[in-house]
Amino acid sequence: MRVLLLGPTHPKIEQHITSSGDTLIRYEKRISTQSSVLRNIDFIVSFGYRYIIKSDVLRQFPKRVINLHISFLPWNKGADPNLWSFLEDTPKGVTIHYIDPGLDTGDILAQREVMMQPDDTLRTSYERLTTAIENLFCDVWMEIRTGNRLAVPQPDGGSFHRLKDKQAVEHLLYKGWDTPVKDLIGKAKEIGKEVVVCR
Repeated sequence: MRVLLLGPTHPKIEQHITSSGDTLIRYEKRISTQSSVLRNIDFIVSFGYRYIIKSDVLRQFPKRVINLHISFLPWNKGADPNLWSFLEDTPKGVTIHYIDPGLDTGDILAQREVMMQPDDTLRTSYERLTTAIENLFCDVWMEIRTGNRLAVPQPDGGSFHRLKDKQAVEHLLYKGWDTPVKDLIGKAKEIGKEVVVCR
């Protein structure tokens, strides 16, 4: 199988795919149905990819495009999921799901809650989530690639954030990525940013 990994390098994911006997191609630029990189591709894995994969590409790869998202869906769909999980004090975890025309709305293939530590920062919590989703991927990849992994629709509710939403809370990140997460818990309400619940 030829697997296209969209996004920055992730050595553990890449090694696991190739150790399964698959050929890996990694790509970070925007793709379209005309992209030569899609030739002879059997499966697409997106992890930290900056672009939306359009519907016409998805139609070329039915049930063969997945995303690795560092939130416990349906909570914190969209941008900056780790940050908002603290600001809005919502469940924390990681999810592997099919990509559909929505944004992080596809059926869930696997997910795992992640416990944070009192002394975590945004940086260490992000690292904890990255490790968790890499481990989860390694646990379920063989089932997913063969189509033997059951996918379930996302529950109703949850939340969604855009990149621009971060502007209203940037002043809270007084140490940038090294800001302690304990200083962020529930702060969205204090600045008038209630949890945006998806219907």
